[in-house]
Amino acid sequence: MRKLVRRHLGKVVAGGALAVAATATMVAVTLPDQAGSGDSGDRSTAAGAAAQDAVGREGVLEEAPEEKDRGIGSDPLTDAETERAQKAALDSNGLRAAARDVEGDRGPQRLSTNLAESEPGESGAAAPRRAQVVYYDYKKDTVVTKTVNLDTGKVETTQQAQNVQPPPSAEELTEAASLLIADAHGKGLKQDFKKATGKALAGPGDLELSGFVFRKETIKSVPSDLAECGKHRCLQVVAKVKSGPWIDTRSFVVDLSARSVGRLA
Repeated sequence: MRKLVRRHLGKVVAGGALAVAATATMVAVTLPDQAGSGDSGDRSTAAGAAAQDAVGREGVLEEAPEEKDRGIGSDPLTDAETERAQKAALDSNGLRAAARDVEGDRGPQRLSTNLAESEPGESGAAAPRRAQVVYYDYKKDTVVTKTVNLDTGKVETTQQAQNVQPPPSAEELTEAASLLIADAHGKGLKQDFKKATGKALAGPGDLELSGFVFRKETIKSVPSDLAECGKHRCLQVVAKVKSGPWIDTRSFVVDLSARSVGRLA
């Protein structure tokens, strides 16, 4: 693989401005005394009874109601609806067998599953609910969007588009970090991790990851080996040591389609 530069930009970003502290506050709940527990007369009050009812018998909080199989109206998708939609989408038109995911395995890479907007004229609790499942097919570098009617379980529409790059999934960020760590461009990342922790960087699991799609139109000079980004799936990874500092990896671009790593000037 052609290397673009001989130095790295893996600088540990120090400073308290990047650290976020969270404080948890313990809240104690005191139950009223039981009636007749040593004092004469009835010590129970309406307020005490209400407090005990709010907490539940013997101070145990009541469990949240069980999630229903189907939502209503604009309710978020239930777990059951999400599972049904994804299965229907994968089984439609041989997508499961024909497409490839970010690791090259059979089946497309799922990016998101969300409640689809209602069609014009549909409203109220009786309106059909639909799920929109978005995939990336690495075999064809194509975004595939399937809309599933959750009442019938049928795929109503399928849309395919190239040169379109939705936000990355967690699996894609993990694979991008793996490729960067294994590449010569990942040398600085590994050195900075070792400096921050005293340990060798074993893999993406040692890092907190976020990132975004690389938009080459925002760069004046794009290296030749990143020229296919936009058609290819290219990500910039943001890495952070768990409970530690950020490591600047934004100058590196991972082409997931070509499984290569380049660097911006």
